[in-house]
Amino acid sequence: MNKIETDVLIIGAGPVGLFSVFELGQLGMKSCVIDTLDIIGGQCSSLYPQKPIYDIPAFPEISADKLIKNLYQQMKPFKPDLILGERVERIQSKNGVFTVSTSKNNIIISKCIIIAAGNGAFGPNKPPISNIEEYEEKSIFYHIKDKSIFKNKNIAIAGGGDSAADWAIELSEIANKIFFVHRREKLRAAPNSVRKLNDLATVNKLEMVVPYQIDSLRGNNGNLESLTVKNLEGNHKNLEVDYFLPFFGLSSDLGPIKDWELQIEKNLLDVNQSTCQTSKSGIYGVGDICTYPGKLKLILTGFSEAAMAAHSCFKRVFPEKVLHFEYSTTSGVKSL
Repeated sequence: MNKIETDVLIIGAGPVGLFSVFELGQLGMKSCVIDTLDIIGGQCSSLYPQKPIYDIPAFPEISADKLIKNLYQQMKPFKPDLILGERVERIQSKNGVFTVSTSKNNIIISKCIIIAAGNGAFGPNKPPISNIEEYEEKSIFYHIKDKSIFKNKNIAIAGGGDSAADWAIELSEIANKIFFVHRREKLRAAPNSVRKLNDLATVNKLEMVVPYQIDSLRGNNGNLESLTVKNLEGNHKNLEVDYFLPFFGLSSDLGPIKDWELQIEKNLLDVNQSTCQTSKSGIYGVGDICTYPGKLKLILTGFSEAAMAAHSCFKRVFPEKVLHFEYSTTSGVKSL
């Protein structure tokens, strides 16, 4: 068991969580970031790293992966503690200080908590297959850290959204064969991505297995050998594969957050619009996980919320200090 003491605990290492580190650091506060995924970047890294983003100021277009790399460089001078592959389970409050326990029995002591968990910080949506756990992190992956392992392999990718399409297109350059499995013939992915998938199918780099869904898995010691798919008529196909990548998005379940006695509206945290504080003093919600009248679910909105939450945290972390705010163009980045 490890014990970490910090000024502010940030739950969620997506874009808004990473930017929160920067905003807190600018005001002289130290932070700790925890995320259930074992990589930073949230959905940007785990689901669609190559997807272009068009609404970041000063970047007409930037890939999700590049955005995360830039945010990491921006926060790096403030040396946050990073805890990946764990989630917050319990929160206790006493005398204005929070004691937080994680899923691996680590303890974090902080004066404030910023929840930047986004949508689905508590794990992926998994296919309803009974023995899927045997293969997870061996031949079944819900996000990709090292695409080189798929070189010259046969891969089944399931899902109909951008993440499934983007990874199918990306991995087609190195894989031996890709089976693209979706329960409907119509995909939710961007039209340009769907066109690319069809082009790959034409040259036999990819096989469109639609409308089918995953029925069962076969393998040994966590290594897949094949999977069976079926359609609505009950017809079955057997696909010989080395890896299976289900991209069904991340769970929108709030997980243990539901037990923290915070005001929740439609599975979102209800926050004060001017401070982003939740119904509990010292706990804030920023990014896609929070709501208030007029809320827009944009990354840049989350960046603004991170700044507002940081300024409110300052008053709690340094109650005796007066904040003399300066624009970053005046003072630059202040290290801790």
